[in-house]
Amino acid sequence: MNNFLTKQYKKDNLFKIRHNYLQKQFKDVEIDILESVKKLLRSCDFTLGNSVIKFENKVKKFLKAKYVVSVGSGTDALMLSLKAANVKEGDEVITTPYTFYATIGAIVTAGAKPVFVDIKEDFNLNEKLIEEKITKKTKAILPVHWAGKICEMSHITKIAKKYNLKVIEDSCHAILAKKNGKFAGNFSDFGCFSMHPLKNLNICGDGGFIIVKSKKDYYNLCLLRNHGLINRNVNKIFAYNSRLDSLQANIGLIMLKKIKNITKKRIENSNYLDNTLIKNKNLIITKRVVNTVEVFHLYQFRVKSIKIRNKLLNFLNKKGIDAKIHYPIPMHLQPASKKYGYKPGDFPKAENACNTSLSLPVHEFITKKELKYMGEMVKKFFK
Repeated sequence: MNNFLTKQYKKDNLFKIRHNYLQKQFKDVEIDILESVKKLLRSCDFTLGNSVIKFENKVKKFLKAKYVVSVGSGTDALMLSLKAANVKEGDEVITTPYTFYATIGAIVTAGAKPVFVDIKEDFNLNEKLIEEKITKKTKAILPVHWAGKICEMSHITKIAKKYNLKVIEDSCHAILAKKNGKFAGNFSDFGCFSMHPLKNLNICGDGGFIIVKSKKDYYNLCLLRNHGLINRNVNKIFAYNSRLDSLQANIGLIMLKKIKNITKKRIENSNYLDNTLIKNKNLIITKRVVNTVEVFHLYQFRVKSIKIRNKLLNFLNKKGIDAKIHYPIPMHLQPASKKYGYKPGDFPKAENACNTSLSLPVHEFITKKELKYMGEMVKKFFK
């Protein structure tokens, strides 16, 4: 298997209105980034350097977190949090089948079995179905704040407390998302974030971070990300190499200055599409909840059948709009999940979401003209 991503990037760039906005993302801070690279090359402070400490302190203030540990990716943030939560071989972790592959990959590489719970109409895990899936092997619950909308964390944390389980929030879509005044990642033991190039807060490569409340968890994560070293000569545990590069920390510091405006723009663009598409009886728009700030890493809606959804997708693509399906196959039906014995129909709402949902670009570089055009093309299709 070769690297399929280069072909995907080339294909995506053919659209007039794209999900991929990276050609524009760093233009206004290009000089700042180049200057930070020059300083780094002179200092040779490449690994877990001062810029990493500065970045972690900045994130701590932004998200009102007690401790922050930066790592090599959002996937590592999840996997290392599971390890810090003492998840071992043979344990079970309850999660959603409607997520990106990394969520389940982190559970499996931590040694555990993913136990799925179906979703609700808002694409998030159904908290009312969790308790029936708890067994003696259950060690943690891993909810995903899908597309930047926070799960019902008060219910989930109550269940966790009742059964003495750890909670790891997959907040990789949800930087600056809020519920009842609290930021995503702050509702539980571990809050995991990604800074992949296409995330709301992005860098020029992979990177992530974890926010935690416990000093013990913070200490363990610092060990886990850096070979288990407590100093240059002493290795307390054998662990991993998952350090955020100083180069990427510098870029993260620059991009943190933009994240509030990025979030504001995504919300505005999504509200515009909500108001445009909600009039269409062929579509189902997710209900927005009071006292909640969604940050719209993705803007999704549903079409009433898979056949019509697929026709709409092809129509929009032909009109130059990079409409996408995030994602067409739920996690329990992926080839990698075959060994767990799940079958079609086990999680009907997740399967229905895969069959009927569609995403449109709403990033900060989408213009009002492009939003209007997308709305008009959806309307034209149904005429």
